Amino acid sequence: MIKKITVRYTLKDCPEDKREAANRAHSFHASRCPVAKSIEKAIEISTSLAFE
Repeated sequence: MIKKITVRYTLKDCPEDKREAANRAHSFHASRCPVAKSIEKAIEISTSLAFE
């Protein structure tokens, strides 16, 4: 049984002036994702965003 999903996003070569927008999008994307919404009551979902 799956109880937890961890998603790690890594953006390579993201310009400094675009990082704020990427962080903003990351902060709310799971709440608007149909798949995440359909499983959120049964499976814990966590995400992280890193820049390289």
